Amino acid sequence: MENVYELFNLKGKTAIVTGALGLIGKQHCLALAEAGANVVVADINDEKCIEFAKELPSDSIGIAFDITDKVQVELSKQKILEKYNHIDILVNNAAINDMVENPVSLLEESKFENYPLDLFRKVIDVNVTGVFICSQVFGTEMAKQNRGNIINIASTYGIVAPDQSLYLKPDGSRMFYKSPAYPTAKGAVISFTRFLAAYWGSHNVRVNALSPGGVENHQADFFIENYSKRTPLKRMARATDYKGALLFLASDASSYMTGANLVVDGGWTIW
Repeated sequence: MENVYELFNLKGKTAIVTGALGLIGKQHCLALAEAGANVVVADINDEKCIEFAKELPSDSIGIAFDITDKVQVELSKQKILEKYNHIDILVNNAAINDMVENPVSLLEESKFENYPLDLFRKVIDVNVTGVFICSQVFGTEMAKQNRGNIINIASTYGIVAPDQSLYLKPDGSRMFYKSPAYPTAKGAVISFTRFLAAYWGSHNVRVNALSPGGVENHQADFFIENYSKRTPLKRMARATDYKGALLFLASDASSYMTGANLVVDGGWTIW
């Protein structure tokens, strides 16, 4: 029987992390590499992916591809298999949030009544279609191997509605509204997680979601204060707060867990 330390050991495993150069993405890569996995640092900037992969404490590589382009994802799969011969873990972390580009029109365009259709489609394309494509391409390889592990990064806003009061300044004025696109996409990711868990369970491919809470990252002071007051632990998350949960889902420590949504949010969703 494995001891508890061996359960978390990922030595010899190949792990792909999309959106790997983001704030949490880098911590996902570190968690996996520190546990012994060879990490594929995947994002859209090839040079930066390669540079970050060299910083990891395992035999890792950097590969740039667009997760919404199936041809690019297929080509990347071949490169990964040529290097490591197998794919064991996929962390579908890449995502985009609201991207209204003009600060002057931010408030009006972020309203549901005015939210641009092209922005809604773009968020869905990356946050849902990208997860679908990566899961289809890399997960199919896992099913052929009869083993694998997919972790979809969702969000508390895939579970509960956005609290629009968070975006009110102390004087009562509003910066913007949290749009419908991101919550819709993350809710879809959680449902897709359940679909895949049921579909590939007989092939020993586990599929789970991780729903993080908000991470403090130089937001306006009033927003950090609003968010912290709304959270039982009275603070926003640190980027490193998800390393343990990610490793748990990626390792044999969660070997009898599939189709689940692990919520790590400081208690945000209990109210």
